[in-house]
Amino acid sequence: MSTTVVYKVSGMTCGHCEGAVTEEISGIAGVSSVKAVAATGEVTVTSAAPLDEEAVRAAVDEAGYELVGPAA
Repeated sequence: MSTTVVYKVSGMTCGHCEGAVTEEISGIAGVSSVKAVAATGEVTVTSAAPLDEEAVRAAVDEAGYELVGPAA
């Protein structure tokens, strides 16, 4: 069974931003899908098991953006 979490990311403004965030988060082990939406600042991540938020934060940081945290 997979886990889906929606994260809030600040700084994304365009399709390029979405691509950069998607590419970095996709590199985390166990991630099966990533959908970043710049307009809402939300990134939906589906993975085989719950992810370590620090791993997601590091990936978003590597892409040049800031993980605000899980969306409410």
